[in-house]
Amino acid sequence: MKATQKTFKGTIATAVRQARVFYFCGPDEAGAADAAALAASHFPEGEKVELSGADLRRDPVRLADEARSVSLFGDKRVIHVRTAGDEAFEAVETLLASPVDGWPVLIVATSATDKSRIAKLLENRPDALVTMFHPPDVRSVTGAVREMGDAAGVRITGELAERIAKATALDTRMARSEVEKLALYLDASPQAPRSADAAALDAVGAVSEDDSFSPLVNAVLNGETARLPGELARMRELEMNPVGLLLAFERRAAQLAQLAGRMGPRGDVNAFMEGEMQARRVFFRDKPDLTQQLRRWRGKRLERLVDRLFELHRTLLGDNRNGELMLAQGLAEIARAAAAAR
Repeated sequence: MKATQKTFKGTIATAVRQARVFYFCGPDEAGAADAAALAASHFPEGEKVELSGADLRRDPVRLADEARSVSLFGDKRVIHVRTAGDEAFEAVETLLASPVDGWPVLIVATSATDKSRIAKLLENRPDALVTMFHPPDVRSVTGAVREMGDAAGVRITGELAERIAKATALDTRMARSEVEKLALYLDASPQAPRSADAAALDAVGAVSEDDSFSPLVNAVLNGETARLPGELARMRELEMNPVGLLLAFERRAAQLAQLAGRMGPRGDVNAFMEGEMQARRVFFRDKPDLTQQLRRWRGKRLERLVDRLFELHRTLLGDNRNGELMLAQGLAEIARAAAAAR
């Protein structure tokens, strides 16, 4: 089966009754991730198993094994795969060859399209769903923010919703986080809705936190290895939360994926970024760093960056005690890779 970005929400309820493999792709990585979350919400609550494309490239049989496995307590499972391009092709092919239906598999493929090998493998099967998500614009994300507010019991004006959309770089996951914080701050719910204003958004916004993260994010992704020791020392001095910091890196990687998708493979980076700033999709203060990073992180390099951040995130969640050390080592590795791409 194949759905479009516009028809996806209307078909997902039917699709989850028929399909066991879901493939979400396209340059809007946030939209694809949102779609996977929406699909997962239609399945009974159970164990969430997370795999990366790198895992499945090394062990193509693992996906089929995980989809057939039963947890120790007999819980239901949903398999989540975050991959780039077609690196999980053999794993999906092996899964489809299994005579056992297994647990549902939700694949978010960054830097891939509905013309990828995996998409072509799945699109004509009645037990699979393929959907491609295109980069959003300010208007569509503004509308989505207002819908999120309605669902959370927060009344958000169009002007405030547009501010949230732009502040989160049109990333609906980040926007949802801001709406959820507003709901908590206002003690709002669908049963007791509250109206949000600029003062409330200022009170809950992550501006100050992101501002403290930005120098380190930019030093790493720009490949400024000489600055890195000082920034890592500042990370320790300020006792920055490792997971929160890594989320800032993931947001920047998602923004770069959106920019790269809009620009295409042969675009003029300087001219493109000037247009993005004029269209108010990029804040003028961020333009120099984003321009440098877009030159370094595109195509396969960006795919590998997303994979590495995903692996770091999973490692941090599994070992909180050594999180700061592991994050510092991972960021140093990424910074060296960025420097090599000059």
